[in-house]
Amino acid sequence: MPEGSSADFVAAMEDVLDVYHRPYDPQQPVVCMDECSKQLIGEVREPLPAKPGQVAKYDSEYERRGTANVFMAVEPLMGKRTVRVTDRRTRVDWARFIRLLLLTIYPQAGKVILVMDNLDTHGIASLYETFDPETARALAARLEIHYTPKHGSWLNMAETELSVLSRQCLNRRIATKDVMEQEIATWEKNRNEACTRINWHFTTADARTKLQRLYPSFEK
Repeated sequence: MPEGSSADFVAAMEDVLDVYHRPYDPQQPVVCMDECSKQLIGEVREPLPAKPGQVAKYDSEYERRGTANVFMAVEPLMGKRTVRVTDRRTRVDWARFIRLLLLTIYPQAGKVILVMDNLDTHGIASLYETFDPETARALAARLEIHYTPKHGSWLNMAETELSVLSRQCLNRRIATKDVMEQEIATWEKNRNEACTRINWHFTTADARTKLQRLYPSFEK
């Protein structure tokens, strides 16, 4: 493992796995958060629409139009996800997304249990860089953060949800951020109405058996 020790990985992994097996508590919902970038691509020539017996045709030439960032939060036990598209993925963007979760999506929760990867933008300091101290402190007090280990992004269920979003909604050329926002909003609405939950079965006991090579060994 290139960075950190295997013990560091194991400790962070078991911490996240323990969180995933907590019983559901509406006052302390477990929410996984992740983000990704999407290349905006415009057509140079108008595509030929599909016809009976023929698929739509797109020219191999295209125009790059920058990127957009996608923030994803998913509450696995309730089948609820919140997605927002931003121009960038800075500390300010992350902090504003967290404020949205706490004040708009989960206003009644005493604390949100947040699972995410340990990017330098994903931290309490970002709240203080974005909001006044009183607001930042109030938001921070309602967060319980659990970081996935380095090289352990597969432990973040929001990454799984981003993969579903990519396959079902973003696997084609999208020219503008506005169009992307409309497409994602429709996908989010439909998936939430279907109440699509994530059933996580991997436990700490499984990890100690299947990932035994990652655990430090001791002489008996």
